[in-house]
Amino acid sequence: MFEAILSCWLLAMVFMFLVFILAQILKDNSIVDIAWGLGFVMVAWFSYFYSSPIYTRKTILLLLVSVWGIRLAAYIIFRKWGKGEDFRYQAFRNKWKTHFYVKSFFYIFVFQGILLTLISIPIILVNRSASPSLGIFDYLGIGIFLTGFLLEIVADYQKSVFKRKPENRNRLMTRGLWRLSRHPNYFGESLLWWGVWMIAFSVPWGWAGLISPVLLTFLLVFVSGIPMLEKKHAGRQDFIEYKSRTSVFIPWFPKV
Repeated sequence: MFEAILSCWLLAMVFMFLVFILAQILKDNSIVDIAWGLGFVMVAWFSYFYSSPIYTRKTILLLLVSVWGIRLAAYIIFRKWGKGEDFRYQAFRNKWKTHFYVKSFFYIFVFQGILLTLISIPIILVNRSASPSLGIFDYLGIGIFLTGFLLEIVADYQKSVFKRKPENRNRLMTRGLWRLSRHPNYFGESLLWWGVWMIAFSVPWGWAGLISPVLLTFLLVFVSGIPMLEKKHAGRQDFIEYKSRTSVFIPWFPKV
């Protein structure tokens, strides 16, 4: 197991190094967001063929992760096309004027490579498992994954349609799923990784994959997801009102 995790970590490091080189050529560190989803697809396929034989559980999880990762990368490409570097990475660029390249490499690309590996642990465990039959946890995990995936897709679609309309420029998206949560896309992403862990729960050492959804949810809620986005809107009266009535993460009925 540890050999497989180490191999996937080395692969993730090489991948992120290549993304770092491309980012410096393009002068856009935010392309790492595109690489994020594709990195999981890469690890899933590598660990899938790294071990044998091939069982139904492995194939199902491989397809689920692949569809999610490719969809996420395509959506981010569509969203950022022609817009340059994302504001979060611009802030880092302005902050790290001294030793910018070194700090970018370690704080963004190496760090994300480590996170990618840790969050991929349930995938690696499933692909290293020799348990062929599906059980209740597999079906439950698939259901949770698909629910989270659907929430993420719908939330992203609703926001992209909203932003394409000129009259909505500089306005907050507060309709559809965004009426029930300020970050329904992040909730969907968190939920689907809980589904991945649930699928892994049936295999030996599957419980250890709990680090994956816990770490991802923590990052989204407390570190690089919600805090950075909400800081961007801090002080806006419409956001203060929206924040006062809308759940921050888990979709729920808005306060009256």
